Amino acid sequence: MIEESIRQISLWALPVLIAIVFHEVAHGWIAFRLGDPTAARMGRLTLNPLAHIDLFGTILLPLLLIIVRAPFLFGYAKPVPVNYYYLNNPKRDMVWVALAGPVTNILLAAASLYALRLIALVGSSLPSFIVTPLAVMAQNSANINVMLAAFNLFPIPPLDGGRVLVGLLPEPYSSTIARIEPYGFLILVLLLMTDAFDVLMGPLVYFVIRLLKGLVVA
Repeated sequence: MIEESIRQISLWALPVLIAIVFHEVAHGWIAFRLGDPTAARMGRLTLNPLAHIDLFGTILLPLLLIIVRAPFLFGYAKPVPVNYYYLNNPKRDMVWVALAGPVTNILLAAASLYALRLIALVGSSLPSFIVTPLAVMAQNSANINVMLAAFNLFPIPPLDGGRVLVGLLPEPYSSTIARIEPYGFLILVLLLMTDAFDVLMGPLVYFVIRLLKGLVVA
């Protein structure tokens, strides 16, 4: 049991870390391109994981989900600071900033599936003790990136999907959605404590994975 948990942690750790670090850097980079220098000034536009690690979200939460063999796996890094008042067009640009993280995760998932295909092509020429872990990590990377994208696109502030909804809706609807943000974390916890979140996310994750696999094979 312990040995299997250690094995699972080792195969998930790098994919999870890459997924959440790239996700946050994407937010900051797009914000910077659209006029907000906040993340750049704070040294957060870096792929160095030490600048982004959150003790609970990056380490303890994914570790706990792996140990209990949860049907889903996700984590988060310290949010990259974004000052929407610096953006060229705050209401419009906040949509692009919010979408940057999930879109990056989808691109990482596609790259992971392509890597998995390459591993399958050259696998016969490499030892199995190298090929098997690489293949598992590539598949894990695809799964975690799609799950992270789906999770963050859930339309509840402060998740990215909630911020996209606030940016797209006209007043007074956008302000109404924005006022949910103080209670967003509680709503997410309640969803995670039930099967509701898995029921809502499962079909979407499955569909995106199948779609990306079809594109990569094509």
